[in-house]
Amino acid sequence: MKQFIMMLLLVVQGTMLFAQQEKREIHKGNQLYNEQKYADAEASYQKSLEKSKQSVAGNFNLGDAFYKQKKFDKAAEQFNALASSSKDAGVKAQAYHNLGNTLMETKKYEESIEAYKKSLMNNPKDDQTRYNLAYAMEKLKQQQQQNKNNKNKDNKDKKNKDQKDKNKDQKDKDDKNKDNKDQKDKDKKDQDKKDQDKKNQDQKDQQNGQKPQPDKLSKEDAKRMLEALNNEEKNTQDKLKNKKATGAKGRITKDW
Repeated sequence: MKQFIMMLLLVVQGTMLFAQQEKREIHKGNQLYNEQKYADAEASYQKSLEKSKQSVAGNFNLGDAFYKQKKFDKAAEQFNALASSSKDAGVKAQAYHNLGNTLMETKKYEESIEAYKKSLMNNPKDDQTRYNLAYAMEKLKQQQQQNKNNKNKDNKDKKNKDQKDKNKDQKDKDDKNKDNKDQKDKDKKDQDKKDQDKKNQDQKDQQNGQKPQPDKLSKEDAKRMLEALNNEEKNTQDKLKNKKATGAKGRITKDW
């Protein structure tokens, strides 16, 4: 029995020691927080939670240290965990209030509105939370209107771009057709000029009275023609000789 009592006393003393160390780290963290040394304060709050993970002050103040360093994701996680786990309405109200503020910083207005509503459910008399809720609702309205305007602008820009692309395609098509037409016109003009030049040249040739050139004889043809002429002349001479030699043998009578 004495041994059990001794062990019980040691447990109580150890718990008190951890509690003292936890409070010491929280106190140190609060001093650093007030000096705006938020990273150092964060480290102290982390140490306090090593002594007691369920410490409300340690968890809540650690969330604040995250918030001051703009570590909004970590701060939101910290406040949400504390609000969900705590059974104390006052703690839940404060944790949800700070969660709403954290979500506002990242423009998550719908989520921040829900957080403020949960805070008011746990503390309906908190005017600061009520004000923040109204502010978040107004910011959400502005955000939705801005998104609508941006969407309309995007649609308008897209429509203008599509029309511009369509006009460009039509212009390219028209330019291509014009180039083809110009090329055809040029080809036709060139061909017409060639035809006209040929016609003019033919008319000029007719006006100059150009005659066809006689056919030329080959050497063989000329030689045969010359031989034929020589043979014909020889035959003629032979005939004349024969006629003179034979003559007519009739008697000559004188008219005395």
